[in-house]
Amino acid sequence: MTVFELQKRIENILEAGGCETPAFDAMCLLEDIGKVGRGQVSFSHSLPVSSEREAALLNAATRRAAGEPLQYLLGSWDFLGLSVEVGEGVLIPRPETELLCQVSAEYLQALPHKNVYDLCAGSGCVGLGVASLCPSAKVTAVELSEKAFAYLKRNVARYPAFQVTATRANVLTEYDRFGEPIDAVLSNPPYIKTSDLDTLQREVQHEPRMALDGDEDGYRFYRAIAEHWLPKLSSDGFVAVEVGIGQAQTVAELFRRHGMTHTTVYPDFAGIDRVVVGKQWI
Repeated sequence: MTVFELQKRIENILEAGGCETPAFDAMCLLEDIGKVGRGQVSFSHSLPVSSEREAALLNAATRRAAGEPLQYLLGSWDFLGLSVEVGEGVLIPRPETELLCQVSAEYLQALPHKNVYDLCAGSGCVGLGVASLCPSAKVTAVELSEKAFAYLKRNVARYPAFQVTATRANVLTEYDRFGEPIDAVLSNPPYIKTSDLDTLQREVQHEPRMALDGDEDGYRFYRAIAEHWLPKLSSDGFVAVEVGIGQAQTVAELFRRHGMTHTTVYPDFAGIDRVVVGKQWI
């Protein structure tokens, strides 16, 4: 079977399974699992595909058609120019989270010290993303899940030039372990209501509930950050978090009640209020 023939077969499998982007997903599978090469699929239509790779691609296509995330099948995903390893047990990096890194890096540039904590770090994309934009930042990436922590450690090891350290801890209960002045508390925490988890799209259902479940109202982790982590901020430090749809103003008010006199909300590429920053300085 040629690359072109296999591409069309994969697209048909994905379309039948209800995949929203069959052409894009087929190209990604051919590039990564089929080893055609990035950007080379359209130039390789007449090339034959080995039976071994054909079998691997059709297996991946079937799993994708059944709802398994494309990112898990590929094993890694691009994030701010970095390649982040992902798979079952860790949250998939998303473009909205890139905004959190970009905003945080801008605030860090103004600080003389850059001691950063990435809470609920997951794959480490936030900590690594910030470090890529602000190389002088010293980041402690904190994650509890055993599966996610394994990805976190490997991703940190991928980029030894960055000052990122992986630490396993529960940010809800083990905050007393971390006593040094913190210049930035960053987080993309679980923020989906427990009652909404079963209504999420099928791809998201494959991601760990632990990384999604924000308790009954979706604000459990924001409350913990406000109560236990904001007091650790230096006088010129700040907090920056990603939030779900409709949560920005509530989180901003929560931070104001806990001493962050200046709060700013940043919309994502779709115009949805997505990042909340709180600080005590102008």
